[in-house]
Amino acid sequence: MSAEAEHEVSEQLIKVAREIILKDQEEATALLGQFNRNLNYIKEQFPAVKIIARGDRLLIEGPPEEVDRVHELFDRLLDIIEDHHVPSLEEIRYLVEKVKEGESVAGVLSDVITVTHWGEEIRPKTVGQREYVEAIERSDIVFAIGPAGTGKTYLAVAEAIAHLKRGKVHRIILTRPAVEAGEELGFLPGDIMAKVNPYLRPLYDALYDMISSEELARYRGDGRIEVAPLAFMRGRTLNNSFVILDEAQNTTHTQMKMFLTRLGFNSKVVITGDITQIDLERGKSGLVEVQHILKGVEGIEFIYLDKGDVVRHPLVRRIIEAYERYERGEGKGESEGAGEREREQAGQGQGDQEPRQKHRPKPKHRHEHEGEHEQELEPEP
Repeated sequence: MSAEAEHEVSEQLIKVAREIILKDQEEATALLGQFNRNLNYIKEQFPAVKIIARGDRLLIEGPPEEVDRVHELFDRLLDIIEDHHVPSLEEIRYLVEKVKEGESVAGVLSDVITVTHWGEEIRPKTVGQREYVEAIERSDIVFAIGPAGTGKTYLAVAEAIAHLKRGKVHRIILTRPAVEAGEELGFLPGDIMAKVNPYLRPLYDALYDMISSEELARYRGDGRIEVAPLAFMRGRTLNNSFVILDEAQNTTHTQMKMFLTRLGFNSKVVITGDITQIDLERGKSGLVEVQHILKGVEGIEFIYLDKGDVVRHPLVRRIIEAYERYERGEGKGESEGAGEREREQAGQGQGDQEPRQKHRPKPKHRHEHEGEHEQELEPEP
């Protein structure tokens, strides 16, 4: 047996045991889940490790590296519980995934940004989201680029509400370009605000999660919260403000430059967008360009989120992965081949049948298009 093989065998034979002592039954239930749901999931994900829960003690036994990972996972979960948050199974799945990849999960789910008007705490739920929130606290201009469902807009609005309530800024301005995503809204009735309101709806959705409708109406009435299309930003200087530009992938070069130069004293700007969903018909996206133009400029940060930061329904991540594979070309040949086979089968099916002729009465007036000719069929006797 080679030295390497002997080393691998010896590593497999070496086992260690570590113990975690829980405070009380309440902490045990929050950690292990109802009917040990969380514990059973963790056991499934780490089959080489034996995890035994006995009263107020948790015994972890197995290969040293795996035991360390499971111990780190439980430590992080206990820190979250101590911070008065009961982790959901979806949050545990994310933490397990990161621990198995060898990534640090320190700080995930720890910092509360704000609390919704029904009492739910809003926290960064992934490593990428934590970096995003820290960047907003640290820098005056932050770009968040990533796919749908990564919390780009939601966390930015949460940070804006927190800044307003702490008195760090005097007002919040939410804006986005009025670009149709394949729909035609230009003929809707009403004044200019009625026409652009459908574009701004996602921003209102985030606001209604953070504050009650009465509070939002009061803030909008006294000008402390403003929601407006990007075109309304021209010519303004935005002091003491928290400004969010959403859907920035649909800005042009000129619009992006105009928006960034609105920054006033004691203000923060967050720009969010998904460069895989550009709806511009002509010209290059201002969000794509600005990554090269402002790269390395002090006081400006770019945060890139990915499918690992998706916190919507689990299917959203799978959908993003499927589209990424297709757009890389991995699925195109297969789908095109399948389409060709379907057409061939359809052609064969038609060939097996005798052609049927339809009897159509000849119209009194017929307008033929140029290049089109129809053969009139004589009716059978």
